[in-house]
Amino acid sequence: MKNEELYKDYLLRAEGRLKALDTLFNESLWADVVRESQEVVELALKGLLRAMHIEVPRIHDVSAVLEQNKLKLPEAIMQNLEKISDISQQLRRDRELAFYGSEDLTPHSFYKRKHAEIARDSARFIVEVSKNGAGL
Repeated sequence: MKNEELYKDYLLRAEGRLKALDTLFNESLWADVVRESQEVVELALKGLLRAMHIEVPRIHDVSAVLEQNKLKLPEAIMQNLEKISDISQQLRRDRELAFYGSEDLTPHSFYKRKHAEIARDSARFIVEVSKNGAGL
């Protein structure tokens, strides 16, 4: 990893996207809140990994990478590793479905306010712990 500032960029963009989640939420676009929350979580966790000098794979869910490198992670991340992994995995599962739907599922009618609230709260939590873990 040559670009030492890239982790700050990832975390800055993740934090900025939290505001976009609020806009989508206020428009009752629940599926879009879920989808965008996944992207926020992905950016924040990849920023954290880069800050820890851990190679970042080109995958959407980095929970396995966090687990493999847990001894390198700050204590605050270690204390929340199970929750962090659960959030990353859950939102990864919803990523495509929330965006594209399927033949038997329309995202706008499937996802409800409660799904959006959980996703948005999860994204906020991940951004905060990632920033703290990266020392920002």
